[in-house]
Amino acid sequence: MDMSGNTILVTGGASGIGRRLAEVFHARGNAVIVASRRRSALDAVVAANPGMIAMEFDVADPASIAAFSAEILANHPDLNVVLHNAGIMRREALAAGDWLATAEAIVATNLLGPIRLTEALLPHLLAKPKAAILTVTSGLAFVPSAWFPTYSATKAGLHSWTQALRRQLRETSVEVVEIAPPYVQTELTGAHQAVDPRAMPLEDYIAETLSLLSATPTPAEVIVERCRPLRDAEKTGAFEQIFEAIAAS
Repeated sequence: MDMSGNTILVTGGASGIGRRLAEVFHARGNAVIVASRRRSALDAVVAANPGMIAMEFDVADPASIAAFSAEILANHPDLNVVLHNAGIMRREALAAGDWLATAEAIVATNLLGPIRLTEALLPHLLAKPKAAILTVTSGLAFVPSAWFPTYSATKAGLHSWTQALRRQLRETSVEVVEIAPPYVQTELTGAHQAVDPRAMPLEDYIAETLSLLSATPTPAEVIVERCRPLRDAEKTGAFEQIFEAIAAS
C-alpha cells in the first residue's frame, strides 16, 4: 500500500498500537480518522496531533457500526484504508464459571466488529482505484494463551477470515494485509503490561512494523521478528513448547 496520500480509518485509535500507527500515518501525510468509544481518550489524541479527526463509536454494537459507517462515508468520501485495530483482551478462568458474558463481549469486539464494519465499508472501498483493509490479529492467533482462550480464538478466527477476504479480493483494487503483533508494551491487559520487560517496547514494534509495511510489494502478513516463532510454531514443531511457555508466564 502507499504510505502517504491516503485517508485512513484506525479503529481502537485512542491508545496503544492503534494510536501510534495513527500518529505515524498522520506524520507521513495521510488524513487519519481515529475511532473509539472513549471520547476523552480520542480528544487527547487529537489535541496531540492537530489535524487528526476523531469519531466516536462502539465496534461491538451493530447499530453503532451502521450509524458510524454512514457518517464516515458521508463526511469523508476519500476514505480508502481501514485499519481494524480495536480489540479487548480479558483473562478467563474457565473452570471457575461465570465467564460467558466476557467471552461474548470479546467475540463481539474482536471478530464480529471487523466483519460488520468491513461489510458496511467494502462497497465504497471497491470503488476506489487503490484501497486497503488491514486487520490486527496477534501472535496468539498461531499459539493460543491458555489464560486468554476467547481472545486467542478471536484472533485465530480473524486470521482465517483475513486470508479468505484476501483471496476473494485479489482481483480487485483492495489490498488485504494482516498485522500480527507479539506481546507489546501497551495497556491492553492493564497498566502492568506497559512496563513489562518481557514485552516488546512499543516504539520498537511500531518502527519494525512500518518498515515491513513499506515494502514493495506489500506483504500479506506483517510479522516482526519477535513474533516469528509463534507464526512458524506449527511448521517448526515448536508449538507445544511455546504453548506451555506462554501458559507458564
